Amino acid sequence: MAEQRRPGASGAAAAPEHVLVVFPGYYRSWAAWIAQCLERHGHRTTLQRWDPPREVPLEDSLGDLLLARGKVLLVLNDWFFELGPRPPGEWNDALRGFVAAHADRFAAVNLTNRPLLPATAVLEPASLWSLSEAAAEERLLRRLGLEPLARPRALPGRIRYPDDRCEIWGEVPRRNPRFTGRDDLLGELHQRLADAERGAAACTLVGMSGIGKTQLAAEYAHRFSTDYDLVWWVNSDDRTLQRDRLGELAVELGLPIGSEPGERIRAVRNALRRGEPYANWLLVFDGWDDTDGIASLLPQGTGHVLITSRNRGWSEHTEVLEIPAFLRPESTAYLMRRAPHITSREADEVAAEFGDVPLPLVQAASWLGESGMEAAEYLRMVRERRLSTVDEPATGDGFPQSSLTSWAILLNRLRRSQPQAIEVLGLCTAFAPGRIPLGLIRAYPRAELPAELRWMATDLPAWTRALDTLVNYSVLTRETRGPLTAEAGPHQESVHMHRLVHDIVSKLTGDNDGDLHRRAVRTLLAEADPGNPADSRNWPRYAELLPHLQPSGALASGQPRVQELVLNCLRYCTRSGEYVGGLELARQVREHWSRFMDPIDQPMLDLATQEGNMLRNSGRFRELYELHRGVLAQLRAAPRRNEIGELVSKSALASGLRALGRYQDAYDLQCEVLAGNERLLGPDEPPTLVARHNLGVTLRMLGRYAEALDLDLETLARGETVLRARHINTLHSGNAVTHSLRLLGRYREALARQEPVVRLHVQVLGPQHPQTLEARAQLAMCRRREGGHAPDVGPTMAGLLDQLIQLNGREHYRTLAFLTNYGNYLREHGDLSQARDLIDEAEAGYRSLLGPAHPVATGMLTNTGLVMQAAGERAEALSMFESALAGLSATLGPDHPWVLGCALNAAGGRNFCGRIGDAAELSRDTLRRSRHALGDEHPLTLSCQVALAADLRAANEQEEAGKLEEDALLSLTRTLGAQHPHTLSARQRIRPYWDFEAYLG
Repeated sequence: MAEQRRPGASGAAAAPEHVLVVFPGYYRSWAAWIAQCLERHGHRTTLQRWDPPREVPLEDSLGDLLLARGKVLLVLNDWFFELGPRPPGEWNDALRGFVAAHADRFAAVNLTNRPLLPATAVLEPASLWSLSEAAAEERLLRRLGLEPLARPRALPGRIRYPDDRCEIWGEVPRRNPRFTGRDDLLGELHQRLADAERGAAACTLVGMSGIGKTQLAAEYAHRFSTDYDLVWWVNSDDRTLQRDRLGELAVELGLPIGSEPGERIRAVRNALRRGEPYANWLLVFDGWDDTDGIASLLPQGTGHVLITSRNRGWSEHTEVLEIPAFLRPESTAYLMRRAPHITSREADEVAAEFGDVPLPLVQAASWLGESGMEAAEYLRMVRERRLSTVDEPATGDGFPQSSLTSWAILLNRLRRSQPQAIEVLGLCTAFAPGRIPLGLIRAYPRAELPAELRWMATDLPAWTRALDTLVNYSVLTRETRGPLTAEAGPHQESVHMHRLVHDIVSKLTGDNDGDLHRRAVRTLLAEADPGNPADSRNWPRYAELLPHLQPSGALASGQPRVQELVLNCLRYCTRSGEYVGGLELARQVREHWSRFMDPIDQPMLDLATQEGNMLRNSGRFRELYELHRGVLAQLRAAPRRNEIGELVSKSALASGLRALGRYQDAYDLQCEVLAGNERLLGPDEPPTLVARHNLGVTLRMLGRYAEALDLDLETLARGETVLRARHINTLHSGNAVTHSLRLLGRYREALARQEPVVRLHVQVLGPQHPQTLEARAQLAMCRRREGGHAPDVGPTMAGLLDQLIQLNGREHYRTLAFLTNYGNYLREHGDLSQARDLIDEAEAGYRSLLGPAHPVATGMLTNTGLVMQAAGERAEALSMFESALAGLSATLGPDHPWVLGCALNAAGGRNFCGRIGDAAELSRDTLRRSRHALGDEHPLTLSCQVALAADLRAANEQEEAGKLEEDALLSLTRTLGAQHPHTLSARQRIRPYWDFEAYLG
């Protein structure tokens, strides 16, 4: 049956010919290119995928091809003659007989440099091996006796020449030359992706372990590679590796980004969504079982996404294609190709024994093919030596028990004939399944390997033989790791071990040499530690090492070098923003180390520091506080005092207190930390600079903005001297100075400082690094407060909000802060509907995160009141203002700037509701307190003065009102400028208000 029929070309110089292009599914891309060549020169083609059934005589199948008119063009390689599968003699007979008798109807092209069957000479195949596209086209036409058109026709959707690889080809597994069948599944998958709506072309291959999902995805990538300009393979068994691998695509695309994984992923997703520089792309996520967080990883756009998974929950997110076991003809064909000496009846019996499941069939075929054993003997061994002591692997889900026996037979044979292969296999089980960086053995030959395993580093021929044996028996597959364009050396070599094979081999080998192998792997991993997780250039290596910590026993190791590796992996998680995986790793490390280590030993303290950093950045403030409160108590109870350890824990505890709204307690503790660091370390050491910065943060939370600015300026000056201007901590100090200036109402100065601060952040960290986004958000607020008429403030804030959501999710405290600021901006500019949605979302988010009594959750009520007031809901707005004022007064005291702002809004609400006397009384008290707390010329103080004038005017106290108003206008003009919105609003007697900026440090 024809796979595809192409419309005939009209207007050819000569009568158009018809050509039936017959090809194995393996060479679909070549067949499509050949058809396009012929159509460009005015001829008609039909594509026919061909795999003649074994039970039909070969002459009959070839005769069916002659039912088509015109030439029959066979697309040949050495694998073509295994279709069926059939022995070479049967093919030679058919070629010498039937094909020779119809030689005028048959033609062929040859795509390999390996020898074909002798009788193939009757077809006179034209070799297209290693030709340029133009030369291949010319040779194809000549073989068919067709004249080329002087001006070939232009056809839509030109197909790439198959020998021209995609522009970007990213670590797709090597093509399996023994790939069998699955043609209908591949065709359905291709059709589903092609028919999907733009931006939603994603399909998940779902099935049990060992069913062949990865092989199917790899074959799809190779078979349809001519459809794409970019093909990128992402191993997704481990979340950290997955994110790192996806982020590597940013480098291949030449995107101007930094090295933080989240930033790279966002840049990649944006580029794919826009289709720039490539609109036709394919991303394959192999082994993606955990669907948490898919919104920040799954790309959309003009290309296609292919996922392999055991998780049927993907049906909620993508198209799902269930992968069944082999069809019986596919099973028998595969077995007979790998083991040509067995009959079709024997192949059928073996396939039935293993339930047509691909992975055990691959192992059985490898055994039969390599050993030459008769199928009956092999089946007898499998059936008589069932391993009743071995449980079925938990990942099997229908995996036949007979396969365990076949694996046991293979391992026993290898123990006798190739014991070094068993050693390599045991070593592999001490790594995590999936990609295994065995090249570490060659990269670190001086590693202190156990004596029994040193041959792996010193005897390269033996090492190569052992690996070749395991690859030949389909236990491992070879991979390479390194630059895509570079030739990989032995030290970059890696292999892939299927998860189910890993499980089975681990069970069958038991724990005879497990400790030996795990110790060796731990040693290699420690040797491979770059030693500097702060350097983003080392992050790909840490991402590669991290999955192997647990199976190698590194988490439970008592060796200081291995413990340092574990801590460095945690530091990598902290620096790179991999908080979810990092916190889970920290939990596992704590569970192991607690069994043999004192809680105040230095590694445990370092663990607590990294865990606390990730808890803080994840918004899990209560857990951070409880963790370090416990650590500090243990340090204080210790017989020997560890002052540095106490200072580190106090610093983390102060951070938790700040986030929990206990600002005065945080201030007192942070003062202790700064004084202790200055005494023990000196004023210019990095921990002291961090302590001084954090004290500035605490002062801002207490509303002591002038003191914060003085401290921030000192920290910045010392940082520029000690760490230099481009250090990440110095950049952070520059952002803090701007923040303090803006809160003091010095908007122009803040804006002038922040613009170069952002430029430096982008240069050093990249535009999407979390700290850069924080700096860019600060710049947006400077522009908003400065009052200029920059038309891009709104779009800039909207774009930043999208980026923060992609980075952190909508419920993260930094996202909630910007939701608040953007909602307030939209309210000011008349978009009440969206403003209400954003403010309501932020208020609910803070209440859930912090509790309703937290100062930030309480302050959010005043923003809700402003939206209500703008919508004409005055009574409801006043209730919100009064609640915010009462709540913040109780927790922060009457003179905190947040309280003064809430009082300004409450006075306005009272005025609008007709309570003029109450409004004037509150306004007068608020103005007095604001002058004391912030000074006479702070914008909030001047807003309070304008508000009091309005209340007095409403109470018919015109003289005092006029004097206050005139004085306020003069001060506003002098400090902010005559055209600043605050000044213009005061002149137009528009009631001032104050919007709350949520801030958790």
